[in-house]
Amino acid sequence: MSLVLILLDGARADVFDAPFARGELGHLARLRSEGGLHAITTVFPSVTGPAYAPFLTGRYPGPVGLPGLRWYDRARTRCRLPPHCRSYLGAEMRHVDRDLDRDARTVFELAPSRFTAMSMIARGARGRSQMGRNARLLWHLARTHWRGDAHAWFAIDDLAVRATRARIAEHEPAVTFVALLALDKCSHASGHASPDAHRAVVALDDYVGALRADLERAGTWDRTHLWIASDHGHSPVSAHDDLAGAIRDAGYRVIAHPWVFTPRAEVAVMVSGNAMAHVYLDPTRRERCWWPALGDRWASLADMLVEREAVDLLILPHGVNRAEVRARGRGAAFIDREGNRLAYHPHTGDPLGLGELPPLDSVQCHEATLAGPYPDALVQIASLAGAPRSGDLIVSAARDWDLRARYEPIPHVSTHGALLREHMLVPFLTNRPLGNRPRRTVDVMPSALRLLGVPAPGILNGRSFV
Repeated sequence: MSLVLILLDGARADVFDAPFARGELGHLARLRSEGGLHAITTVFPSVTGPAYAPFLTGRYPGPVGLPGLRWYDRARTRCRLPPHCRSYLGAEMRHVDRDLDRDARTVFELAPSRFTAMSMIARGARGRSQMGRNARLLWHLARTHWRGDAHAWFAIDDLAVRATRARIAEHEPAVTFVALLALDKCSHASGHASPDAHRAVVALDDYVGALRADLERAGTWDRTHLWIASDHGHSPVSAHDDLAGAIRDAGYRVIAHPWVFTPRAEVAVMVSGNAMAHVYLDPTRRERCWWPALGDRWASLADMLVEREAVDLLILPHGVNRAEVRARGRGAAFIDREGNRLAYHPHTGDPLGLGELPPLDSVQCHEATLAGPYPDALVQIASLAGAPRSGDLIVSAARDWDLRARYEPIPHVSTHGALLREHMLVPFLTNRPLGNRPRRTVDVMPSALRLLGVPAPGILNGRSFV
C-alpha cells in the first residue's frame, strides 16, 4: 500500500465547485465519484509553511515551534544573533526543519520509504528522496519569488510533478508528498477566481490524469491512495493596513520585516500571510509574560489595535491554558482549557458568536464552530496562544483587509492567514471512500500512518479517518 498526497497550496474549499458544475476537471471528477470530496479545517495561522505541519507531523504548528511564517525568538534558542527573528521567505526557509520541535516526528521519518517535492518541511527526507532543497533550485525559487513573477510558478509545479512521477515509477515510495504553489501565487496576484488561478486548477487535473495513467500502466493504482488537499484558503483584499507602521506612529520603536535591525526596539511585529500577525512586546525580555500582567504598560496599545478597521480579532494570551479574545464592537470572551476540554465564556461580549459553551472535547469544539464565521476557532486559538514562540498579542485580520501595506513582490489582491471561514476551510479529495469523516488537516498524518501500518508516535493532535 502507498500514499500520494498532493497539496494544492492556497485552495479554498469551493475551488472545484464551479469547474465541476461546468463539466470540467474530468480526472478530478472521476476521483470524486470513486472516493469523495470533503471540506475540512486547516490551522491558525492559515499560512504556507506552518500549515504544512499538520499534514506531516499530525500536530498543530504553534506548539511544535512554527507559530507563523515570521516570528520573533524571544528566548534566543534558534535566532541567537540580532535581530533574533525568523522569516521563512527566502534563505531562512532552510531553518524550518531545525526549528521544528524534535519531538514532532514527521511522516518522512516514520514511513519505510518516502519522497517529497517542494515541501517547506522535509525532515527525514534526504538526498534523492526530496526535491527543493539544493542550492541551485533554492536560488531559482528565491529569484522567482522576489521578482514577483506569478506565472513562473507553473514551470516550477511542472518540474515538481515530473520529479514525482519519475520517483514513483522508479522506487514506488510508501509515502509521496508534493506541494503545488502556482495557485497560491496566482491567487495573491490576480484573485482566487481569476483565469490564472483557474489555470492552476486545470493543471492539477492534468497532473492527476498523467499520474493515474502511470500507476495503471505499472499495475499499482489499485494499491495506491491518492489524496488531494490544501493548507489554506483565500479571500479578496480591498485595503492594506500597515500594522507595523501604525504601531510605529503610536510612538514605539518597531522591528518588522524587511527593516529588522532596530536598536532599542520596543515592539516586534511579525506578519504572516498577510492576514495575521504576532506582536511581541518588549522584545529585549527573554522570558514570556502573560496578560493581564502586561496590561500595566501595554493596555493602550491593545486598545488601539482592536479599534483598527483592519483588525477583526485580537487575542491576548493569559497563560498556557487561557486566552482572551476581543473584537471591535463585540466585546471580549475567554477560552479556558480544562484538561483535554475547552470552554468558551463571553465576558463583555461574544466576539466569536458562539454563546456560552461548557467544556467540550476536540470533536465537540469542531462541531460547535464549523458552521460559523470562525471554523475550529476554539481549538486553534487555544493551541496558538499558549505556544512558547507566539506573540504577546495575536492579530487576525478583518475580511477585505491584510496587515502589510508594502514590500510584497506580488501586490496582494487576495490574502490568507486569518481565522476567517474562507481561509480556514480547505478541500480534501480522495480516490477511495474513507472509513470515517475527516475533520481537520491534522487528521491526515495519523490516517497516513494507519494506512501504511506504521505505529503512531506518542503525541498527535489528529485522529485517523482510515
